[in-house]
Amino acid sequence: MRAKRKQKLFVILGLVSLAAIAVGLTLYALRSNINLFFSPVQITAGDAPLERQIRAGGMVREGTVERDPESLEVVFTVTDYVEDVEVRYSGILPDLFREGQGVVVVGELQQGGWLRADQVLARHDENYMPPEVAQALEEAGYSPEDYQAKAAEVGKRLEAQNDGARAN
Repeated sequence: MRAKRKQKLFVILGLVSLAAIAVGLTLYALRSNINLFFSPVQITAGDAPLERQIRAGGMVREGTVERDPESLEVVFTVTDYVEDVEVRYSGILPDLFREGQGVVVVGELQQGGWLRADQVLARHDENYMPPEVAQALEEAGYSPEDYQAKAAEVGKRLEAQNDGARAN
């Protein structure tokens, strides 16, 4: 082999190996940053990985929101009306968060079957439902009209309670 061909071969091998390293590092970084969506049914069935960031979604079960008056700790239940998952969150909840509404929670599933949330995402308006939550609820046998009607009913009941509390 001539010296010039050897030099070209080494350059090509070097570029191929650098490209392989770059692709490998990119795939490794993506693997650790991907957070897949799981419904409460999938979480209770054991499909969700423990202590790895995931997204879970469903409806906030009515009557399950418990706020610690001394801190920003909040415990609530996310349901797809088949199974429930307890969520523990420390922070300020979105303004649109309330019982009976759809949420997506980003966090880590813990050994006890509860989710330690890093982020809580609430709906945008009365008719919005995150696509993953809507699909999970449809798989559980609920149509969009069912959970929109239920959300409206819960919203009216909560507004009536708030109006009654303000009157006192």
